[in-house]
Formats: sequence, structure tokens, C-alpha cells
Amino acid sequence: MRTPRMTLALILVFVAVALLPAQTPPPAGGAAVGQAAGQRDGGPPPQTPPAGGQRGGGRGRGGVQIMTLTAPWASGAEIPPKYTQAGGDVSPALSWDNPPETVVSFALIVHDVSAAAGQGTDDVLHWMVWNIPAAARSLAEGVPQGSQMADGSRQISVTGPAYRGPGAPASGPPHVYLFELYALASMIDVPALGPVGASVPQTRAAVMAAMATHVRGKAVTAGVFKRPVS
Repeated sequence: MRTPRMTLALILVFVAVALLPAQTPPPAGGAAVGQAAGQRDGGPPPQTPPAGGQRGGGRGRGGVQIMTLTAPWASGAEIPPKYTQAGGDVSPALSWDNPPETVVSFALIVHDVSAAAGQGTDDVLHWMVWNIPAAARSLAEGVPQGSQMADGSRQISVTGPAYRGPGAPASGPPHVYLFELYALASMIDVPALGPVGASVPQTRAAVMAAMATHVRGKAVTAGVFKRPVS
């Protein structure tokens, strides 16, 4: 059974790894379709896209500028029930700073790195928001459901076009949830519902493939959660 110290150590490892830009070059033509198919056939998880084409520079490792992402809890701490399936299932207020000057849009990915999905080649997507305007420095608490918001940003999760809070079962150890924010040098031309018949994993893969060569900044925070014993 994991102790709180072991859980905190895992969180620190996940955050450290998440902040490192991947060195693998992006897939060639047809990236969106190819990456989606790769996940179904045993390909790699979609998060942490390669940060290729480092035009615009930055002060972070490999030209990717390190930003700060702030949530209503300290990074690595327990996520309050309000923001989970055990409470109100409300999306948390998030804020960030220190974006690169070349930012055109932001993308947010919230995923449960403790829960394998898709035959073990993926994890559970709790929220993905992309085409957040370059001028934005926060997301308000309680983002409403809907594929596209008034500011043009788009969202999906494992259960549809809305935030899905953490929901790890009470019977196991706490799960680790990563909140990853990317500053991008482009908009992402992927609809929230994807092409006709596209699944959430396919849409997620298409967004990640489209982001691959446009990452200019990144911020990560984390939290842990498991349902209380009834």
C-alpha cells in the first residue's frame, strides 16, 4: 500500500518528467489519423507532444519556456471534493503566468496518469481545452458544458464536451492527476467533436498531433484524489 510520502514522490517524478519536452520528432504527413490509429494499435500515449521547431526561443529547456500554473490546491496536494466526482464535479479556477511572447493560443490537458485506458496505451482524459485565446491568463471556475465556448476555445473529456472531475475508487491508492498547460505558436484546427464517428481518444490524438511542432511554453501542476470510504 502506498504511503503519503510515496505518493508525493510519484507526483514529483511525474511533474519533473512532464516539464521536459519530448525529443521524438513529430509524425510525418497524416499525423492526426496516424497517431489516433497508433493508440489503438499500441502506440504511445498522446500527452507531452514534441516541442519541435523552436522558433521564438524562450527561457526553458530546449527552447520551451517554463510557465507557472496555479490551482486552488498546492501542487501535489489532495484535490478538494468540490472539483471531483465525489463532490460538485466543478472545474477548478486555474491561472498562469510567464507565457512566451510568441504565444497564439493555449491548450490544457488534465489526465489521470494512474489509470490506464485504451488497452494500456493511454490514460483517462478528464479535460482537454484548446484554442484558449493568447490574451487569457486564467480559466474561471465552473466552465459550462459545450463543445465550443464564447471565446472560441473547445473542450472534450472522457464523458463528453465538459470537465470530468477525478473519481479514483476508495478501494485503492490515491490517483495522480496532472494539469498540463501548453503555450502554442498556432491555433489548433480540430473540432471538439472531431470528424464523423471520431472517438474521444481520436480527437485527443488529433489535437496532440496538431500541437506537436508549435509548443513554445509549458506549465504543470498536479493533485491526488481517491473517493472517501462510504
